[in-house]
Amino acid sequence: MKKQSFLNSENNFFAKLLITLACIIFSLALAGCGGYSNQSLYPQDIESVCLQMFENDSFRRGIEYELSDALAKRIEAQTPYKIISSRDRADTVISGKLTNADSSVLTLDRETGRAIEKEVRLVALVKWQNLKTGELLMDNVPVTASASFSEWQNQGFDYAASLAANKLAQRIVEMMEKKW
Repeated sequence: MKKQSFLNSENNFFAKLLITLACIIFSLALAGCGGYSNQSLYPQDIESVCLQMFENDSFRRGIEYELSDALAKRIEAQTPYKIISSRDRADTVISGKLTNADSSVLTLDRETGRAIEKEVRLVALVKWQNLKTGELLMDNVPVTASASFSEWQNQGFDYAASLAANKLAQRIVEMMEKKW
């Protein structure tokens, strides 16, 4: 008889433990579901973007073409927006100015003093305007990107500037997302 009551109390303990664990798991599952959404990261009232060629105030020519081309490709590939050449038919217009394109030395050869690795740094000011409402979605927002290169590996300034322009385009597209 004692053995039977011991089993009942042990079963009772395990039943209470299982119920408690199930309640904890259920409440954690409910708490974790509230932060996710399948809505777009980009504003829904915009369908098209007119991309104007970026201006170039730096002493390096041609980078503005690389940046504008990379930005157009990234907008088409990563956003729900379409690039339209006519400002009259577009919902928004994005433009900007490349203000700085410079290089600096990252590492030196100890014996010769020659640069082993250098870095290209690009700085741009970006403006994005909703043409339907006149609202400035970005107003001369500074964006920077950099890329390294090594002349020892037959890489030059143009190679790194192209990489940095692509990174800059990626950052601009990320800034086009809605604020959380």
